[in-house]
Amino acid sequence: MNAKPLVLCTVVVVALSLLHFGEALPSIGHYGKRFDAMGGIDFIQVCLNNCVQCKTMLGDYFQGQTCALSCLKFKGKAIPDCEDIASIAPFLNALE
Repeated sequence: MNAKPLVLCTVVVVALSLLHFGEALPSIGHYGKRFDAMGGIDFIQVCLNNCVQCKTMLGDYFQGQTCALSCLKFKGKAIPDCEDIASIAPFLNALE
């Protein structure tokens, strides 16, 4: 029995599968995209929701409007995390 046609057929099927399903693999980053069609994630909306959450948690210590404007300006590329001081540092107020 000749195995060459079987191997060739298998290689072709695998190659076509990778070409077809290659775009379905998750991406490492979302930079440059506003909306992830595969995951249904709107990064600007996530960013704005996080600004609201941080404003609710931190109150007057957090500049919610500045955060929201940043989401729009940078298209959701830098999503604030209320528990990560580095991601919200630009939006914090020092109250006396």
